[in-house]
Amino acid sequence: MIDTAPFGRTGHQSSRALFGAAALGAMSQEKADVVLAKLDLYGINHIDVAASYGEAELRLAPLMAERRSDFFLATKTGLRTKDRAREQLLASLERMGVDQIDLIQMHNLTKADEWEVAMGPGGALESLVEARDEGLVRFIGVTGHGTYAPEMHFRSLEAFDFDSVLLPYNFSMMQNEQYAADFEKLYEVCQEREVAMQTIKGIALRRWQETDTEKHFSWYKPIREQAPLKRAVDYVLSRPGLFLNTSSDASLLDAVLRAVGDPVSAPDEKALAEDVADLGVEPLFVRGVSDDVYPEG
Repeated sequence: MIDTAPFGRTGHQSSRALFGAAALGAMSQEKADVVLAKLDLYGINHIDVAASYGEAELRLAPLMAERRSDFFLATKTGLRTKDRAREQLLASLERMGVDQIDLIQMHNLTKADEWEVAMGPGGALESLVEARDEGLVRFIGVTGHGTYAPEMHFRSLEAFDFDSVLLPYNFSMMQNEQYAADFEKLYEVCQEREVAMQTIKGIALRRWQETDTEKHFSWYKPIREQAPLKRAVDYVLSRPGLFLNTSSDASLLDAVLRAVGDPVSAPDEKALAEDVADLGVEPLFVRGVSDDVYPEG
């Protein structure tokens, strides 16, 4: 079974791997039920979804109807104004058939102009705080993609006492000196304040290229080879306080969860660098080039 750890100061012991429910977005209910049945096999007790992940919230509804209390349930809103964010939150509650969400997150809040709207008067944060006061949600977080995520999360934490953050973390991105410095600064404050840190893109290889012929189950090409995948997983989990969100490619769920469940080894920097060279690993996000160039999931 996969180890658990305190999810920040929420009081919940979450599995170190969080199920990324973007994997359910385009599935039939029948297929989604098969995927969700795997969570019990590995001891996954934390589900991360978003209003924008296709039909994913609907696919979770049958499980929530029977076993809501067994899972820490997180979703996201990408809308920036108070009224629209509340409408989306209420829709998420209805779609999943639940009375309360454990964690509501402002989705990909990394652009300065959107940040000013969401965090300002009449912004999304106001509606999420009100929802918390009403008991519709328990905790509030913020997520981000791209190289500005740690910098903007730090800014967000200075403005509001968020319970969690979510951002990319893998070996290739941490070779970028600016990103690494910003990540370390954020990591330090999250550790001090007991803010949960969720990571995404842990097994990313690179963006898809025109010459790639295999089916695309996630918007980036993932690492599939067993040994490099295990090293990528260990790179994340060897760091105290980090959680790994599983890929939106459901065909990799078993491989990733097996890797998470096996004993974690300290990062082998030499082997990781060799994986970069051998597999052609590239950062998904390059400042000024591809920070905001990606589909959902």
